Amino acid sequence: MPAGLLSDLPAVIETFETARMSLRPLSLDDVDEMVVLDSDSEVMRYINGGRPTPRAEMVKTIEASLDHRWVALEKATGMLIGWFAIRPSDPDGQERELGYRLRRDAWGKGYASEGSLALIALAFDTFGARRIWAQTMTVNSASRRVMERCGLRYVRTFHLNWPEPIDGTELGDVEYELLMEEWKAVAAH
Repeated sequence: MPAGLLSDLPAVIETFETARMSLRPLSLDDVDEMVVLDSDSEVMRYINGGRPTPRAEMVKTIEASLDHRWVALEKATGMLIGWFAIRPSDPDGQERELGYRLRRDAWGKGYASEGSLALIALAFDTFGARRIWAQTMTVNSASRRVMERCGLRYVRTFHLNWPEPIDGTELGDVEYELLMEEWKAVAAH
């Protein structure tokens, strides 16, 4: 997203915490750790069929996401858990895409929901977003459960034209969303 389009939004949030994690902005110093994360074929299974991300591509990805992606560290150990993102997806930042990628040994421990809920709150309460959305492959049931636990609801199934289809692409992708009004209603209770 061109830099000037987000000038009216609040400054990037530096570091914040959840009950079990400390989140800090992603930086180019994280390239090596992110390459290791993306080298796990199970972590990348629903992204690209399990292929590792080359270092040069990772550098470009990090440079493009410095203002909307955070590295998550376990408070108790300082161990890298993964990353969370709340990327602006429209010119005024009113719509934001939720994303996350966690180390396999962090799966099933509630970190994905905990970090996602923190970023959803940040997007609505600090950035003034109107809509949060996320998408995944239909067959990625674990990610779909995280979205549902965070209050996002199913919107649609759609089919992308994958240049290199991977197992499950024939079933399509799904989109989930949460609107600010829905978030406020839940938060009020």
